[in-house]
Amino acid sequence: MWLAVIAVLVGLAILVWSADVFIDGATALAKKLSVPSFLIGVIILGLGTSAPEMVVSVLAALEGSPELALGNAYGSNIINIALVLGATVLISPVIIHKGIVKRDLPILVGITALAAWQLRDGLLSFTDGLGLLALLVVVLAIQIVMSLREGRSKHVDAISNGTILDSQLLANEMVESDETEPSLLRGLGALFVGLLMLVVSSRAIVWGAVELATFWGLSELIIGLTIVAVGTSLPELVASLSAARKGEHDMALGNIIGSNIFNTLAVVGLAALIAPITANPIILARDVMAMIIITLLLVVLCIFAFVTKRPFGRTSGATLMLFFVGYTIWLMQTVNM
Repeated sequence: MWLAVIAVLVGLAILVWSADVFIDGATALAKKLSVPSFLIGVIILGLGTSAPEMVVSVLAALEGSPELALGNAYGSNIINIALVLGATVLISPVIIHKGIVKRDLPILVGITALAAWQLRDGLLSFTDGLGLLALLVVVLAIQIVMSLREGRSKHVDAISNGTILDSQLLANEMVESDETEPSLLRGLGALFVGLLMLVVSSRAIVWGAVELATFWGLSELIIGLTIVAVGTSLPELVASLSAARKGEHDMALGNIIGSNIFNTLAVVGLAALIAPITANPIILARDVMAMIIITLLLVVLCIFAFVTKRPFGRTSGATLMLFFVGYTIWLMQTVNM
């Protein structure tokens, strides 16, 4: 038992440190490649911080516990929006751009609706898993093409409006020609080391937490929805808080949206490919329903912030955090169902 406690405490310390390294690497990469921060958040941070969920879910499916993988993925989605994003905007409000409202949020809503539809019969088959992974490829392609197009458009507008002068462009090109290679390598190195330590530390936390939960006699589904989901969402939490603290607000929001996309499509898809998942009816009635509600709540709050030209800030964060508290109470009340 004490070994599990030590694993959790040491894992938390390494997790906080590695998140800073990871965000620094991602920021350097975005600047050197002239890639929008939101795209880095969706693709690199979303994939990177979802790595623990993928590892846990694949291992759970291989060990004959696919329901743990499902609880892990959907529980993480709820926690990412309600707890991670809620806590992030309480500390540092986020500006909602048009692309988020018109492209990214509709994609997230569609994927969430697909998850609910696939579970209508209580079973996720090999074919369902294959379909989720195929859709992931399509979604990522759309995200990359559209984000790069928007980034080029903003750059052209800045030049045409006189924001960037020819002399500045020339100076920037001269500096980049001297510094791009080593800085890019340092950015990639920081990204790799940070991601590796994020995965290792979160794995240690999850192992310790599961050992403690098993010692206390909690069920597999509850472990997946609570301790494992929170544990594997720790990279999203510390990465988003670190990004917001460094002023990378688009990266923080992109991390949450990207992570939920990867959780629903990649994490569940991989687990279903390995072994068919038979879902407890309570998952659809409680957890999938909660995931749908919190996703729609996020959409409403983002649209309101965009239309009123206000930051997605503390009021929205408090609302999301209250939902997390309500969901946790609901979960505890139905723990034996």
